[in-house]
Amino acid sequence: MTQAYTLDALRDDVTAGRIDTVLACLVDMQGRLMGKRFHAAFFLESGHHETHSCNYLLATDMEMETVAGYAATSWAAGYGDYTMKPDLSTLCRVPWLEGTALVLCDVLDHHGHDIPHSPRAILKKQVRRLEAMGLKAYMATELEFFLFDQSYENACASGYRDLKTASSYNEDYHIFQTTKEEALMRAIRNGLQGAGIPVENSKGEASAGQEEINVRYADALTMADRHAIIKNACKEIAWAQGKSITFLAKWSNAHAGSSSHIHQSLWSADGTTPHFLDAQAPHGMSPLMRNYVAGLLAHASDITGFLAPYINSYKRFVAGTFAPTKAVWSADNRTAGYRLCGAGTKGIRIECRVGGSDLNPYLAMAALLAAGIDGIEKKMELEEAFVGDAYGDRNVREIPKTLRDATVALKGSAMLRKAFGDDVIDHYVRAAEWEQEEYDRRITDWEVKRGFERA
Repeated sequence: MTQAYTLDALRDDVTAGRIDTVLACLVDMQGRLMGKRFHAAFFLESGHHETHSCNYLLATDMEMETVAGYAATSWAAGYGDYTMKPDLSTLCRVPWLEGTALVLCDVLDHHGHDIPHSPRAILKKQVRRLEAMGLKAYMATELEFFLFDQSYENACASGYRDLKTASSYNEDYHIFQTTKEEALMRAIRNGLQGAGIPVENSKGEASAGQEEINVRYADALTMADRHAIIKNACKEIAWAQGKSITFLAKWSNAHAGSSSHIHQSLWSADGTTPHFLDAQAPHGMSPLMRNYVAGLLAHASDITGFLAPYINSYKRFVAGTFAPTKAVWSADNRTAGYRLCGAGTKGIRIECRVGGSDLNPYLAMAALLAAGIDGIEKKMELEEAFVGDAYGDRNVREIPKTLRDATVALKGSAMLRKAFGDDVIDHYVRAAEWEQEEYDRRITDWEVKRGFERA
């Protein structure tokens, strides 16, 4: 966050009548904010120490179903409580909700230990590994979404059919078209800035009604926190204006997919020295950076399940749409899954273009860091940069084409099991298996339309 909003500042706002509600939120497996609305007076009295929530919140699907097969919790175990411990460094005002502040919580057991499979704990574990190496990760996520003229209620009532995007043509970098959408996008930019999230810009993206919001890079945990709040903010602000947006990776065959590219660089522990930079080396890449990127590529299949967690995520990987299909690295080449940016400068970084807008930022960042750390520890050699159109080359490493394939890779990943723990990987493998099981038993409109008469 840009300016710290302290407990004392909250106390002053409550006394002055400016704040009366505090949202205490955990981040669930899907990257959503879940929690409680506290009366601010009670939050100041005791809620800022801890509160509690049912442990099924980290063992459900998108529909909040109590999914069988998790070791962490079940009906047999009684679905007990977790402790939600507010991280007061995340406390912020929520300008788009009247009289409201928000704080993110760590999820703990009754002994005060992190729940290993909670998304925030997973990322914090990888951050600690870097700290032990004298390193600090800076990251940024470019978040895309589609904007619709219908409200969420009307979109739902229509069965999400015949939705009207906010524009009728490709608006990539288009100033006139995005002027028509400025009432909402300005509210999003100013709302996030007021919440202490430093906004860089918004822009039109490569399809009708598609938007992108960009905020300043930060250390990995702070960036993941920002990402989770940004998604919730965009939805709430759109809802308040009678609009709707979707972060679905691919909502329509006729429109581009929505991504969440993740930029990564490693610095000294105090954040002053860029350890990815060697100005005298090819592309300005230090040996450490080359090892890190080699790790990303070596484990590209293993980590895809955390970058593309749903059936729909894989519908985005279409050649010629700026969504990657090949896990190769290249210098400033948007056809590659991993793009080198800022070559030869302090801003040198690797951009992972694989992830969609539906990813959980904590899980995605943790997986990328784990792969990169493995590359550093094993001093992996980086292959030569790919040159040309990666879409058309059939002889290079591919990104898994389906969630089924990605789940097999995730389940068998010795690297991720060592980095996250067997219990964590088994937990998220179960989530992926359930997603596949639910999809496999459903009848789609496409099947019925195609085969009703002709089968």
